[in-house]
Amino acid sequence: AFSCGTIGGILFAKIMNLFLDEKINPLIGSAGVSAVPMAARISHHLGQQANPNNFLLPHAMGPNVAGVIGSAVIAGVFISLVA
Repeated sequence: AFSCGTIGGILFAKIMNLFLDEKINPLIGSAGVSAVPMAARISHHLGQQANPNNFLLPHAMGPNVAGVIGSAVIAGVFISLVA
């Protein structure tokens, strides 16, 4: 599930970059899984390896928290379907 979420986030960011004037870093898409705060930290760490001036942590926490909220909503939907 984490692999699919990470790959989906990166691909979605790359597709969005085709249509945007101001490009976004695809590493932000990889932070969209609900593993708080490790997914955001990994995105930040990989961004700093590529360019030491990158500071992605605050930008990566947004999709990271959105992944948590999405997981909670889906869990509620699943519970309502079972109950």
